Amino acid sequence: MSKPTAGITMGDPAGIGPEIVVKGYRELREAAEPLVIGDADTIESACEVCGSDLGVERIESVAEASFEVDRLPVLDLDNVVDLERGVVREAYGTASLEYVERAISLALDGEIDAITTAPINKQATKLAGSEHAGHTGMLAARTGTENYSMMLIEGDLRVTHVSTHVSLQEACDLVSEDAVLETIRVTDEALRELGISSPKIAVAGLNPHASDGGLLGGEDGEEIEPAVSRAREEGIDVYGPESPDTIYVQAARGAADCVVSMYHDQGHIPIKMLGFAEGGAVSGVNVTIGLPIIRTSVDHGTAFDIAGEGVASEKSLLDAVSVASEMARRRAEVEGL
Repeated sequence: MSKPTAGITMGDPAGIGPEIVVKGYRELREAAEPLVIGDADTIESACEVCGSDLGVERIESVAEASFEVDRLPVLDLDNVVDLERGVVREAYGTASLEYVERAISLALDGEIDAITTAPINKQATKLAGSEHAGHTGMLAARTGTENYSMMLIEGDLRVTHVSTHVSLQEACDLVSEDAVLETIRVTDEALRELGISSPKIAVAGLNPHASDGGLLGGEDGEEIEPAVSRAREEGIDVYGPESPDTIYVQAARGAADCVVSMYHDQGHIPIKMLGFAEGGAVSGVNVTIGLPIIRTSVDHGTAFDIAGEGVASEKSLLDAVSVASEMARRRAEVEGL
């Protein structure tokens, strides 16, 4: 596989998704054959906002895309009316969900090699009737996947999560031996797909100091330690639970290829401390691991406060498509394509 075909969902029309796609298109072509799944009129408006000289190629199927350097192919769902940036609307939530649904169908049918998603607005998709808090649950449900996780990548630091978009109280309840073990398993598989032939995985504890021998709670000893032991018996190079306040620094310095985190903020905070550190340009990649299809995403939201100004950074999108392309190439090699 020379260049995988990456389907980029436009995200919420009122957010910065259309702008970062326009700003990044020419550079995206270095890693993939990118096409947008979205609304062509909104992409044309984004070109004007960003002062881009790109033309928009309206297509009805992937096969029609020419992938020319000066023409951005848009699989046009034509579902945005009266665009107003920076606002939450049910119609925009419906539109963004339709982009994701079409992308999943194309990936399952083999018409595209990977999906990269621009940000959606969870309030808008909830108004539109979605039962999922974000892309991840929707992708898992649509593909019939039971064991999956969110992996975030920023430089040399990678993290996965036992749970994500739930309350902290529920997140603690979800830390079970089986859940931790399944997350370790899909993490090991994903790291190999990313080109790491012998992954080393660290597991963060749930409680301060990983319970400090049971002084600060029983979950680390009763649920996490047995999961780590079972994973080792399966041949996975994994250790923990380790104190959450030090393990991420150690991993970023090379002690492990990935840290399995117990809940959303435990894993997100260290990643975003790195990704938001310089110049305001957000970097970092979100990968849904365990799926039968490849999906990566930007690691930021819709940024309604700057939508329409043409100043949003495309860096996270560039990184996300690059990771998706690498995963697609390696998957093709394994499958002998």
